[in-house]
Amino acid sequence: MSTITSTVSPHPVTGKTVRPGVNLAGDLPRDYAGLRAHFQPLFEQIAAGSVDRELERDLPFEAVRSLDEAGFGTLRVPADHGGPEVSLVDFFRLLMDLAEADSNVAHIYRSHYGFLEALRFQPRQIQEAWYPRVLAGATVGNASTEKGGNALGALNTTLTETGDSADGGGRVELNGTKFYATGSIYSDYTRVSAARVGPDGAALEGRQFAVAATDAQGVTLEDDWDGFGQKLTGTGTAVFSRVPLAPNAVMDRVPGSAEAVHEAAFFQLVLLAVLAGIARASRRDTAAVIRSRKRTFNTGSGLTFSQDPIIQEAAGRIAAKAFTAEATVVHAARSLDEGVAAAVASGADRPDFSGTLPAELYGAEVAVEHAMITVPELGIGAAQDLFLTVGASATSTSKALDRHWRNAQTVATHNPIAFRARSLGDYWINGTLPEGLNAIGDAKNAENTASTENSEPVKGASQR
Repeated sequence: MSTITSTVSPHPVTGKTVRPGVNLAGDLPRDYAGLRAHFQPLFEQIAAGSVDRELERDLPFEAVRSLDEAGFGTLRVPADHGGPEVSLVDFFRLLMDLAEADSNVAHIYRSHYGFLEALRFQPRQIQEAWYPRVLAGATVGNASTEKGGNALGALNTTLTETGDSADGGGRVELNGTKFYATGSIYSDYTRVSAARVGPDGAALEGRQFAVAATDAQGVTLEDDWDGFGQKLTGTGTAVFSRVPLAPNAVMDRVPGSAEAVHEAAFFQLVLLAVLAGIARASRRDTAAVIRSRKRTFNTGSGLTFSQDPIIQEAAGRIAAKAFTAEATVVHAARSLDEGVAAAVASGADRPDFSGTLPAELYGAEVAVEHAMITVPELGIGAAQDLFLTVGASATSTSKALDRHWRNAQTVATHNPIAFRARSLGDYWINGTLPEGLNAIGDAKNAENTASTENSEPVKGASQR
């Protein structure tokens, strides 16, 4: 009945084999320099195949499988659970390296690492059920957003209590349909947000997360994402039909808790790291194209492009955008490290914590909010300016240079920048702390009176 049994044979979709008792993090370095040296050969292989994958829409199962087998999914497992517990600064630096190689592959790990960050705040028995699976190579995707028909703050996907199981524990059944299930087709499990429903069908207060095996009976994953960018992230529809869950596959989410504040900021910073990686890829490809170009224009200086000062200046501006995006992500990641450390020091990482959250947690959210306004402009700008340095030949489909701009635009749409800018203005004017993104749904107004019985309470404003 449980959906958290470990796999001992190749997964039917991902091709991975998760071996219980194995710790893939055992020999991993703990510092960025060591980690970069360890993973760089894989990153180079991934980069070498990125254009062909883009042109042929070849999903990167092999790239993800190689990274998983090399321990890439274990980096944030705490040391007291046998993991390397890499700092968030070093993790995000490494993620930007991967995003420069292929932004799709880096994006795939967003859901997995969001799950790991949330797991830090779960009860010990939940941690002990899941950390060993992650250390053995298991990864977790995401299935949170519903395409429509749910009121903002409410969910149509349900976790229904069905009574007691044979082993004496509670039985829960998962039903619903999700969209944007990013990374799930590459993963062993997917984490699903759902409303709680009692055995009598009545809605219960709050929402929870269920972690379901992607190859469990009743789970269907579709690769039907039709966006013009990030085409290979496995984003698409996920359907759950009467999927049974064990008790330790269901996790509480408390609005306004340390977990909720930290994970909201972390989830957005992953996207910004992907954008910074795209900016770096644009810098790399700009330099490569200019170095190889022999033709010029009569309206130019007559020098080769690599020696033309006007072209050099344009390339320098792209490089500056990439540098600034990367530096901004690292600065925000440092704030996240400080937030986690403060949560641990104050006991806010414990599920039973009922005090005031440390200011550092909110400081991390504020830092990410600033980055959410600036990094997308830098990433999109670097990718767009690439074309200004070369001319029409850069638009050749076979070069796939347009993928950087399309991917940057797609990643930048995940959280409307206008809302983030308004929130920051309110913070600096009135001291109102920004609220992390935690719900997407139909607006409630005179024409839409959909029920919000399962809605998650909105965190109240706090003063800095």
